[in-house]
Amino acid sequence: MENSGLEQTGETTGVWRTLDASANRCAEALRVLEDALRFILDDAHLAHALKAVRHDLAVLLSRGDLRQRLRLRDVPGDVGAGVNAPRTPARTDLASLLAANAARGSQALRSLEECSRLVEPAVTPGFEALRYRLYTLERAALNAVVSRERLADRRLCVLIDTGSTAEAFAHLLAELLTAGVGLVQLRDKAADLPLLWQRAAEAVAQTRRHAEETGQERCLVIVNDRVDVAVAAGADGVHLGATDLPVPQARRVAGPQLLIGRTAHGIEEAHQAVLAGADYLGVGPCFPSGTKAFTAFASEAFLHDVASTISLPAFAIGGVTADRLPALTRLGLTRVAVAQAVTAATDVTAAVRQLSQQLMAGEPTAASV
Repeated sequence: MENSGLEQTGETTGVWRTLDASANRCAEALRVLEDALRFILDDAHLAHALKAVRHDLAVLLSRGDLRQRLRLRDVPGDVGAGVNAPRTPARTDLASLLAANAARGSQALRSLEECSRLVEPAVTPGFEALRYRLYTLERAALNAVVSRERLADRRLCVLIDTGSTAEAFAHLLAELLTAGVGLVQLRDKAADLPLLWQRAAEAVAQTRRHAEETGQERCLVIVNDRVDVAVAAGADGVHLGATDLPVPQARRVAGPQLLIGRTAHGIEEAHQAVLAGADYLGVGPCFPSGTKAFTAFASEAFLHDVASTISLPAFAIGGVTADRLPALTRLGLTRVAVAQAVTAATDVTAAVRQLSQQLMAGEPTAASV
């Protein structure tokens, strides 16, 4: 052990006891988090990532002289034992449970980081790295909880182009709102920014009027690609692809309330999007599409992995129709984004109703570890 600068034996003993208490506190918090992610959130991806943090903590605590902390454990002599805080945040739901234990774990890691400098500085950077990994997992877990609540009843997203006339655009949107669509995404790669902003602002205003007139929950408006347009128009979210602004940078522009979706073409890309802070995923392309040409399609293995290991809401995209929908629901995907399957239908309301009924009937696959 390197010279710590602690001259008094009592001080050195106190440091080891602090390390022991912090190690126990951190391990307990990480176990609660892992169990919550595994059994309550049903998120295999995040549970595995949390398990890796817990494992790496155990490895760090077994290094060098850190194991000797156990010999100095003195529960009867702990002046803080049995002292309860006069008031602690209530744990009334999964989000509060996750937040409380993530805070407990990160605080314990900070204590391990600071006190290990005094007696075993070689392991200090490891505790710091674990703390930042825990921060990332906390955000991803809370994102999943909040997004699942916010998008709970929004299983059908309809993609609409902005290139039509203002009258045609408003008419189509009115049809969708009357049919009960709860999520629309504006997309048009060829539209100039002023037009895209104008259509987005019109869509937000129209969805608000419809909600006020009917007393129904307002349809959410998502803008494709452009976070700046989404913010300027007062939209509810933005959907990003691989060539758009990365999720963390988009969040700086969007602020905390805007939904941020991210397209994923493979499981690693999906995992990265979750950890980057995405609120929902678009996965695919699933089938040939009449609106966009694809050179490759998502495998059934990838789509099943998303449905069974990631709790973040995921929408299947690309060529989805009522006839093709059962192939997706069998894999566990019960959210889809469609275009012509609704917008080109002779009866928009009937098309929406059929897709919605199929999605509600689909049984999601619970994630397992």
